[in-house]
Amino acid sequence: MESPKNLFAYPVHRTAHRPALGKPAPFLPMSRAEMDVLGWDTCDVILVTGDAYIDHPSFGMALIGRLLEAQGFRVGIIAQPDWLSAEAFRALGKPNLYFGVTAGNMDSMVNRYTSDRKIRSDDAYTPNGEANKRPDRALVVYAQRVREAYPDVNVVIGSIEASLRRIAHYDYWSDKVRRSVLPDSKADILLFGNAERALVALTHRLAAGEPIKEIRDLRGTAFMAARGWLPADDWTESNSTRVDTPGRIEPHPDPYEMKTKEPTSCGTANAEPTEVVAKPILILSREERQAALKEIRGKTVIRLPSYEAIKDDAVLYAHASRVFHLESNPGNARAMVQGHGERDVWLNPPPLPLAMDEMDGVYDMNYARAPHPSYGKAKIPAWDMIRFSVNIMRGCFGGCTFCSITEHEGRIIQSRSEPSILREIELIRDKTKGFTGTISDMGGPTANMYRLACKEKSIEESCRRLSCVYPTICSNLGTDHSKLIQLYRKARAIPGVKKILISSGVRYDLAVRSPEYVKELVSHHVGGLLKIAPEHSEEGPLSKMMKPGMGAYDKFKELFEKYSKEAGKEQYLIPYFIAAHPGTTDEDMLNLSLWLKKNNFRLDQVQTFMPTPMALATTMYHTRKNPLRKVTADSEAVETVRTGKIRKLHKAFLRYHDPDNWEIIREALQRMGRSDLIGSGEKHLVPRHSAPTASLMAIERRRETPSPEKLAKKFGQNKPRAGGAVSRTPSAMASPVRKGPGVVARTGRK
Repeated sequence: MESPKNLFAYPVHRTAHRPALGKPAPFLPMSRAEMDVLGWDTCDVILVTGDAYIDHPSFGMALIGRLLEAQGFRVGIIAQPDWLSAEAFRALGKPNLYFGVTAGNMDSMVNRYTSDRKIRSDDAYTPNGEANKRPDRALVVYAQRVREAYPDVNVVIGSIEASLRRIAHYDYWSDKVRRSVLPDSKADILLFGNAERALVALTHRLAAGEPIKEIRDLRGTAFMAARGWLPADDWTESNSTRVDTPGRIEPHPDPYEMKTKEPTSCGTANAEPTEVVAKPILILSREERQAALKEIRGKTVIRLPSYEAIKDDAVLYAHASRVFHLESNPGNARAMVQGHGERDVWLNPPPLPLAMDEMDGVYDMNYARAPHPSYGKAKIPAWDMIRFSVNIMRGCFGGCTFCSITEHEGRIIQSRSEPSILREIELIRDKTKGFTGTISDMGGPTANMYRLACKEKSIEESCRRLSCVYPTICSNLGTDHSKLIQLYRKARAIPGVKKILISSGVRYDLAVRSPEYVKELVSHHVGGLLKIAPEHSEEGPLSKMMKPGMGAYDKFKELFEKYSKEAGKEQYLIPYFIAAHPGTTDEDMLNLSLWLKKNNFRLDQVQTFMPTPMALATTMYHTRKNPLRKVTADSEAVETVRTGKIRKLHKAFLRYHDPDNWEIIREALQRMGRSDLIGSGEKHLVPRHSAPTASLMAIERRRETPSPEKLAKKFGQNKPRAGGAVSRTPSAMASPVRKGPGVVARTGRK
């Protein structure tokens, strides 16, 4: 993997008519009046976002805005503009370089709709949680309005909605395959993944006068190109079916024959070449062979089936999805191209991960660490959730098929240094209003992948596995949690910090490799509630999720209870479960329901699978094919729950104790030949009577444990961010649990 230019090695942007910048702006300006106070006549870059502007590194627009500011550029913010006309997009004037457009921290469709395609009643990224402050497919709408406001301006799109929709993709809300957002948005270039490298390089090159249409070599970017365009004459194009489908088997060469046979003209299926030319074989060292192959690979683009080909062909769609994910390791990924009409969407390889000092630089910038003053006293739920938390890393090598973290942040963990993390905790203590001594979270996409990596860089760069921990934990993966343990100890020793809680989900199959970590976590960093995600109990759906079996959960639960008891603490596990995931049958959900009953779990609100763009599980949902293996017309079919009635049944099985669900469960049990589970005994799942009485409903409600709000108040911590069941320790409770609504697509912090 090449050594990239350090983010902070660029000369700070200066021009003759632009004096040296002084101190960073208190907030990036959102109005002309604020620009006047700063002495700005124009902005170099204007960022458009579907979220409220909160100047904190957990919010993408603030992070990249401050990064560009540190490079010497003047950056303005247009947050949650009125998209019904172009006028709101003219608020700061025309930028000197480009508009940077994003839907916000979440895909706008995930943000606006539930898994049942119903509009959500609130929006965590909006003042006072107000709904309907962004349009459907906000990225495309905003980009089109920018073009309307300034037809000749450069338009750059990015963040998670762009990442997840950079090629043709299945869209759950319209139930069809949609084009890449590039042709729909009319943007000049798309930045995907963690885009700091591409963003900084692009901005400096534009400032130097390079036309945006000529910037075609940046990793982590996508753009429209003429059909068949190649960067240079020495590039080659390879069809994706050759990458993932075995071709004609060539005969093994004779190792003792010191010449090769090459046809001077093409042979046919029934004819041999007419002439043979003898050439000497070159004996190359292993290093020379590898270097030659790497050079060839670096100048090869993989042609995916076109949008027109995959929109009506499930097998081709699944094949394209599989190839796309196989080309996701920045150490060996090749460029990809996909036809859209008469043009191509060209995707360069993924961005190279940030080094630790670069991560520190990004998070150490001069953030105001507060919402923009224009919001006054309005409450912004997302800010309330994260203002006392610290992001210590990015990425996830778990590869869960329903999750969007991998497609956006990648599998290589990018970690901050201890000093940077500890400095942020001190900043929270000293500058964040309302801090009472408790850090609500110190994690990221997961709680315990901090500084975990492949044991050998060369192995990491050549690996094409979709997960480092499934079906088993890779023998080359380092699982030493000692650096994280050391970080925990130093963080809680900071004066003024009373408690460090871990609210990010713990990857328990990794945690059990380090009992010392589990002990440290349970003894000091669980405020009564700890989130983990078994997701299911049955092998069928677990194999399609790429999640470990319940054996790892049982082992972790054993350690959790042991160390909770040793610490003299009453603590709860919060496991998450997903209903209606691809690969799940009615029998699987019944077995999970029986497992929940056996373990005294009584879920309140539950998660139903939501197919998010480009996730592998979404491919299964749409195509009924398994992209985790080679895809053909005859390859494995995946059981897929699509009808509303069956999705409702699977959700009901997770709430078997709710009288409102007894009728649908009873009908299903009779259909499945499991009437033996209908009755009033301990072995039964639901009672025989058709309508619950008021007294029976009251009994069922009393059997449920307190809500997360009550548990959180009891233990003095924030409400859990997503739902699940609660397992009480040291002794099991007879009636666990409620959970808050969650989104299956785990989008991470950025």
